[in-house]
Amino acid sequence: MLKDYYKNYIETDYDEKGIISKFKINAPDDFNFAYDIIDKYGELEPDARALVYTNPKGDERTFTFGQLSKASTQAANLFASKGIKYGDKVMLVLKSHYQFWLAMLGLEKLGAVAVPATHMLTAKDYVYRFEQAEMKHIIITGDDINAAKSAEDADRELGGVLLNKFIVNGGQYDGWLDFDAELEKQPDTMIRVKSDSRDMLLLYFTSGTTGYPKMVTHNHRYALAHTQTAMWLNNRYDGLHLTIADTGWAKAMWGKMYGQFIMGSAVFVYDYDRFNPLEMLSVVSKYKVTSFCAPPTMYRFFIQEDVKQFDLSALEYCCTAGEALNPEVFERWREFTGHKMMEGFGQTETVIIVATMPGMEPKPGSMGRPLPLYATDIFGDDGKPVAAGEVGEICIKCSRGDDGLFDGYLKNHELTDSMWHDGLYHTGDTAWKDEDGYFWYVGRNDDMIKSSGYRIGPFEVESVLMTHPLVMECAVTGAPDPVRGQVVKATVVLVKDAEGSDELVKELQKHVIDNTAPYKYPRIIEFVSELPKTISGKIRRVQIRKEDNK
Repeated sequence: MLKDYYKNYIETDYDEKGIISKFKINAPDDFNFAYDIIDKYGELEPDARALVYTNPKGDERTFTFGQLSKASTQAANLFASKGIKYGDKVMLVLKSHYQFWLAMLGLEKLGAVAVPATHMLTAKDYVYRFEQAEMKHIIITGDDINAAKSAEDADRELGGVLLNKFIVNGGQYDGWLDFDAELEKQPDTMIRVKSDSRDMLLLYFTSGTTGYPKMVTHNHRYALAHTQTAMWLNNRYDGLHLTIADTGWAKAMWGKMYGQFIMGSAVFVYDYDRFNPLEMLSVVSKYKVTSFCAPPTMYRFFIQEDVKQFDLSALEYCCTAGEALNPEVFERWREFTGHKMMEGFGQTETVIIVATMPGMEPKPGSMGRPLPLYATDIFGDDGKPVAAGEVGEICIKCSRGDDGLFDGYLKNHELTDSMWHDGLYHTGDTAWKDEDGYFWYVGRNDDMIKSSGYRIGPFEVESVLMTHPLVMECAVTGAPDPVRGQVVKATVVLVKDAEGSDELVKELQKHVIDNTAPYKYPRIIEFVSELPKTISGKIRRVQIRKEDNK
C-alpha cells in the first residue's frame, strides 16, 4: 500500500505522548527518489492524486502518480535526446509551473543535477551561476520576458556556453526549444540509469547576507531525510499540502516535493506572480487544502482580512518557519481556524532539525525541540552544550555526509571546513533553550549587536516589535555609536494605512522595554516602505549596516 510504503526506508518510534522519538533512514546504495518513490507509487496506485496545479487565470492541471511517473520518464528521454547526461548540471527557472516537477524528476532519472533558481535573477546573476557551476543547460519560464532575456544576455556575454535552452509556458524566442512540445514527442518508458545514492542530486546557490552566493550540494539521500520534514508538516496519505514557496528556493524541497510524495500526500501548487492574501485564502478554501505552511508575515496579512468568509473546514494542520512568530498572530489564527501554528527551523544546508512536532504543545516564538534524526544542541565557544537559559550556537553532532545534511559548498573547501569541524556542523545561528528543551532563536553569529558590553540578538528584539499591531516587518541591526560602540536600531515597515511619527517611535520603544530586558530597546527607529532583501527573500541586514556606517 502506498500509505505505508515509506516504512521500507524509514524506521520510526514514538513516546508515550505520541511524539516521534526515533527516525532512522535505511536505504540501498542505489536509492533514487524518481524511480523508487514516484515510479513505484505509479505502480502501486497509479490513480492516486499527486499534484494539483492552478494559477490566477484559472488554468488547472492534476497529475496522478501514474501520470507523474510517465511524464517524468518522457522528460528524462527528452533530456537524454538532447545530450544531457549523468552529472550534468541543469538550471531550472520555472516559478511554480507544474513542468518544474516533471523536469526535476526527469533529471533525477538520468542522474543529472538540478539547479533551481528564482526568476528574479539578473544577467549578472546568471553569468556568475553559469560560470561557477559550469552549467550548459537551462529550462526557464516563458511568461516572464525579463527572466528569459536576462539568461539570453548572460549566455551571449559568455560567448554562447549554453548547449540547451528550453522555454516553458509560452513565448517565442530564437534558439530556444519549446519544452512542452518536445516533451510530447518522447516515449514514456526507459531503462533505469545506474546511480549511487551519494551522487549529487541538487545544487542551490544560497544567497547569504554578505559576498557572493554559496553553492550548497545535496545527494540523493536528502530526499528521504525530508520525510522527517513532512512529519513536522503532518502530511498524510491522500492529503493535499500547500507550502508557500517559489520553486527557486530550497523551501520548495521542504514542502512541495520529497517528503509529501513519500508520505503519499498530494502537493498543491498555486502559480502566482504576486502574493495576495485574499486570493491565497480563496484557493486554500476552494481546493480543500488539508495542511499548510507559510512564513509568519503571510499569516499577518491573512489575519488582517475577513478570514471567516472562507470555508477552511478541510484544513487540518498549519506550520510556519523563517521569522519571528508573535503571540497575537498565533492567537488570531487559532481564533479564525481552530489550529495552532507549529514552528520549525532548518537551513538550505539541512532538512528540518528543530520543530514543534505533532503531539507537542507549541510555545509561540519557539522553534520547538531537536528532532530525532540528528543530535542537535546549543553549544558554547568551548565546544560543549550550554545550560538552559544561556545563548550559544545551534550545532549538530555528526559526521560529514550524514543523511539529509549537505555534502559541502562546491569549490569552497575552506568555507565547508569552517562550518564542519570538531565533530560538529556549525549552523552559524544562535539560540537558547528553556527548561523544557524548547529552542528560542537569537540571531546569526555575524548579526549579533555589541552595545555597552551587552550581546544582543536582533531576532529577540524583532520578535517583540512584531507583537505590536502596527508593525508588519522589521529588521534590527547595530548602528555605530561613539559611546556605546553600537546601539540597537530598528528599521520598520508599518501595516497598511499606518504612519510613522515621533509619538510612534516612543510607543514602540516603550513596547520593547515593557516586554524584554530594557537594555535591548531600539534607541533608533527608522520607518521605511520596504526592507532590503536578497532574491530569496531574506532581509539584508548587512545593507542596512552598510548605509549606517557611511
